[in-house]
Amino acid sequence: MACPFFMPTEKLENGEWLHSSRLPLGSGWSGKCAAPGHEGEVPSQEELREFCNLGYAERCGRLPRERVWDSVRFAARTVGNEGMSGSSGRIQVRYVCERGHCPVEHGVLEFDSVSGQWNSPHRDDRVQRMAECFLQSYVERRRSQEVERVAS
Repeated sequence: MACPFFMPTEKLENGEWLHSSRLPLGSGWSGKCAAPGHEGEVPSQEELREFCNLGYAERCGRLPRERVWDSVRFAARTVGNEGMSGSSGRIQVRYVCERGHCPVEHGVLEFDSVSGQWNSPHRDDRVQRMAECFLQSYVERRRSQEVERVAS
């Protein structure tokens, strides 16, 4: 679950996470805050590690009291005519926006791997950007798995 006010910009290759592939966006990300009154502020490494990449950031000084969501989580699957890498076919990115550990909104965003276009993007730029980051991590992980499978 990532903070709903986090706008990831760049993958962190050497974050301090024990299992970075288990993070909500499939990896650690640097980025900017999009919370009202803090738009564009760059969180510290500690804030990225403790709040932005994980959600439910009650101790974050930028988190607005009045908000619709506390966190956003993602899952993906490749559907249609695809290979292991997701290089063809469609990739469905499912999302759940939570408040108080309960779902508030959920849905499916669809990415067409052939055209490289989102068939159904999210209306909120923050959720859409997080979905794009999650998709990038998902595709990289699938390609790595395919390479390992072919090599063995």
